[in-house]
Amino acid sequence: MKYRGAVVFLSGVVAALAVGWYLFPLALYRTEAQPLGFDHGLHTGDQVGITCDMCHEFAPDGRFKGIPAVAKCAECHATAIGSTADEKRLVEEYITPNREIPWKVYSRQPDNAFFSHATHVMQGKVECPVCHGSHGSDSTLRPYQVNRISGYSRDVWGPNISGIPSEPWQGMKMDRCVRCHEERDRVDGCVACHK
Repeated sequence: MKYRGAVVFLSGVVAALAVGWYLFPLALYRTEAQPLGFDHGLHTGDQVGITCDMCHEFAPDGRFKGIPAVAKCAECHATAIGSTADEKRLVEEYITPNREIPWKVYSRQPDNAFFSHATHVMQGKVECPVCHGSHGSDSTLRPYQVNRISGYSRDVWGPNISGIPSEPWQGMKMDRCVRCHEERDRVDGCVACHK
């Protein structure tokens, strides 16, 4: 009887933490399907041997083009060269009519942040997996989850509600950028990224 109030209180705290930890993300994020399946591993593996920069390239002025245009896909896939339903859809719905694929962008930066791929990749010699993990060898696209409030991908915050990554490349929060810059003895002022 003496500890009943403490037990009830602690039970309430545990229940509230469980709701916040497990149920809040279900309400905060919605999952949206990508328009097509895509096998990065097939394209970057020994069979095809494409490197990241062959599709995700830089413009002549140094801007990062991001997701490749359908014309880049058409260089190899003017006709279906595989037997998957997604490749058939790629050719029929996007390449033949020259219609861009409406990919959901996992790594769209917040409006208050500026990130230059050219500076990091070309000058800083940072390899793609440092920031993007093993995404380039995945056989399927992971689920695209969007924050219902901000409209940004869950990749900005990271896979768990605490924001603490289980892998060093997860999340795109400022503390990760600052830590990487400190590790490389690169110290910049606020306006380097916030313009």
